[in-house]
Amino acid sequence: MAETVKIIIDGKSIQAKAGLTILEAASEVGIYIPHLCYHKDLTPGGHCRVCTVKVNGKPINACTMIVGQGMVIENDTEQLNEMRKNIIEMLFVEGNHICPACEKSGNCELQALAYRFQMMGPGYPYLFPKKELDGKHPDFYIDRNRCVLCGRCVRSSREIDKKNVFGFEGRGINKRLTIDARHDLSETDLKAADKAASYCPTGSLMAKREGWKMPVGTRKFDKQPIGADIEGKRG
Repeated sequence: MAETVKIIIDGKSIQAKAGLTILEAASEVGIYIPHLCYHKDLTPGGHCRVCTVKVNGKPINACTMIVGQGMVIENDTEQLNEMRKNIIEMLFVEGNHICPACEKSGNCELQALAYRFQMMGPGYPYLFPKKELDGKHPDFYIDRNRCVLCGRCVRSSREIDKKNVFGFEGRGINKRLTIDARHDLSETDLKAADKAASYCPTGSLMAKREGWKMPVGTRKFDKQPIGADIEGKRG
């Protein structure tokens, strides 16, 4: 039997497998910790901070922190959910997200988190940045208007496809998704069979000839809110 540690999440005592992260341990028992840059198939990146919890009163990334004996964890609190909502709002205003015109609508994790936190509209001024589109690749395109710099494409390209197609350059507000080529995506070794695009949580990195194949109303988050699959484990 795997070694376990006792932790407490929002007052609930849990026996968690040693070596799991807080986010993984919570998910196993049906407790949803909101997240955006994390994906179960990929090495945690800790980019977005949406999964921030409090461990013994201190803010910590749930996707990277390993569970420890006696941890007292706060997750579903008014303060943390308000902070998460603010992060989602900032991601909206820092990009150009036109949900009704986006073929990822209904399958977009950013949009789904906005619904979960009942975001009626951002409380911050829109920046309306000028972002590049790259549609020269025969099978994929990049719309940086929708990119939230989660790093999933970077990690999935390296870990799943065993390539280095994507990366980041710049810092702060000037940080941007870049590619391993001088000009555009068509110059990279990205192939139609590669999986990187499937890990994008928004409509930033998309496969061509796939848009709108699934009608609005039948998409993943049209049917149930984000996190419902995890919370359903509680029985």
